[in-house]
Amino acid sequence: MKDEQVKPMVLVIPQLIVGLGNPEPKYDQTRHNIGFAAIDTLARAWQISLAENRKFQGEFGEGNAAGKGKVRLLKPLTYMNLSGQAIQAVTNWYKIPPESVLVIYDDLDLPLGKTRLRLSGSAGGHNGMKSIISHLNTQNFPRLRIGIGKPKGAIDGDNSHTVSHVLGRFSAAENKVMSQVLSFVIECGEFSFKQGVEKAMNLCNTQNFTGIDS
Repeated sequence: MKDEQVKPMVLVIPQLIVGLGNPEPKYDQTRHNIGFAAIDTLARAWQISLAENRKFQGEFGEGNAAGKGKVRLLKPLTYMNLSGQAIQAVTNWYKIPPESVLVIYDDLDLPLGKTRLRLSGSAGGHNGMKSIISHLNTQNFPRLRIGIGKPKGAIDGDNSHTVSHVLGRFSAAENKVMSQVLSFVIECGEFSFKQGVEKAMNLCNTQNFTGIDS
């Protein structure tokens, strides 16, 4: 094959990072709102002010990702099942392609303390992701899943405890683990800006936090 026929790998660099969750104080600190917590963590680390933006139907801010590039942060306030509306409003306004939208959200199927970064994929039963895929009209956008684990005693096919687990709050021990995970989200985000999402997957998919200091 001639050299001119070899296409270089296109770096996927996030321009918009979205954390999924539900508004209202009763949802604060719940497992389902870990995406909101991730955005708050990134905003503090990168000194980006978040403020409610009615046009974007969410809390929005823009700034610099630790000297690695301009970034916009969004917490949709549409409720989880309509998250795609807010994201579409931002991507349409700034002409951001779907592949430059990084979505952070909770995942029951991942153990607590694990994260998974992917370039694309299905909704996996997550209503927020279903809305985003519908509004962006594609599954080809990166996502960072944060494991919240399944409820204790859960049996495959039995969802009776799922809602209370997802909308419940972390225990003190779990909060210690999630504190480590959220700090790691900063590292994953900055690595994604520096070397692209694909290379960042090698970093973000190998850690397993237990809450025990090394």
